[in-house]
Amino acid sequence: MSIFFMFGKYSSKALKGVSAKRTEAVVEVIGRHGGNVKSMYTVLGEHDLVFIVDFPSVEEAMVASMGLHKLTGISFTTSPVVDVEKFDRMIDKAEEI
Repeated sequence: MSIFFMFGKYSSKALKGVSAKRTEAVVEVIGRHGGNVKSMYTVLGEHDLVFIVDFPSVEEAMVASMGLHKLTGISFTTSPVVDVEKFDRMIDKAEEI
């Protein structure tokens, strides 16, 4: 499993559909694509939503991201992340090359 951040931006139409029921449907779509929601946040600024999700692969993350857009009208930018400790090990390997 790999961790992905999903950054969501509401359209005016998507904002009108906000509900607990839709949130449940979002979690269900993520789960159907092998994802496990770690946390979900609403935020101020460039993005309106941030989800932290484990997915088995990039492909599953992409399909879920597109499925969520079709379901909700929310545009998602989905990015894989690496924790800092792992990144430090990756950099050490790169320096060895």
